[in-house]
Amino acid sequence: MIKAIFFDLDDTLLWDQKSVKEAFLATCKIAHDRYGLDPDQLEEAVREAARNLYSSYETYDFTQMIGINPFEGLWGNFLDDHDEFKKMSEIIPAYRRDAWTEGLSKMGFDDPEFGYELAERFPEERRKNPFVYEETFQVLDALKGKYKLLLLTNGSPDLQHTKLKITPEIAPFFDQILISGDFGRGKPDPSIFEHALSLMSLQKDEVLMVGDNLMTDILGANRCGIKSVWINRHDKERNEVVPAYEIRHLEEIFNILDSFNDL
Repeated sequence: MIKAIFFDLDDTLLWDQKSVKEAFLATCKIAHDRYGLDPDQLEEAVREAARNLYSSYETYDFTQMIGINPFEGLWGNFLDDHDEFKKMSEIIPAYRRDAWTEGLSKMGFDDPEFGYELAERFPEERRKNPFVYEETFQVLDALKGKYKLLLLTNGSPDLQHTKLKITPEIAPFFDQILISGDFGRGKPDPSIFEHALSLMSLQKDEVLMVGDNLMTDILGANRCGIKSVWINRHDKERNEVVPAYEIRHLEEIFNILDSFNDL
């Protein structure tokens, strides 16, 4: 019998990829309006520069373990009480500036001052654009009270709480919120799933894990023996990680839950 549902946050309940995309569009439009630069080309150049820079820092292994991507680094502050997060908070201002400056440079435009201006503008634009999937609240509302709900998200506590602060309707649905940066390890490490079970006083066969990422949400749940539900809204291809269930829309979770009730 299913008693609880663990939900991922980014690109499961929140449409983080769209929020980042819209922030890039708004920021790159400034470069287009001022200097005629192609917004799409600039975005791709900045994304590439960000990925390369991000992987060069001493904090990279930590960010991989906790689950923080390069584009979160372009707007998060990482004001968390942990030595590695403190290192990140020191690195981040230069990282942002350099990513945008290098992106401009790849477009043949050498202007570190403008790079800094865009780097400061991007976080403002990201905070203005907290997109949520249209069915998120309806589904959570229908589940609340019938099942225990836990939010299991990778990332910096400071940044994940910022996302929840700018979409304040989400947090009240959850009995527990577990963030990898607080715990010390991120999905797919089985230990964070086991910790989630202990927080809720549940057995692994009493839980469904719902997430969009095969390599974190689904792999971690599988490793821990929790039934996994992969939400594949954007028709991604499967890899070697096999979810127990695959859905394209969050409302399909009710069919899965009904199948357990019928047993």
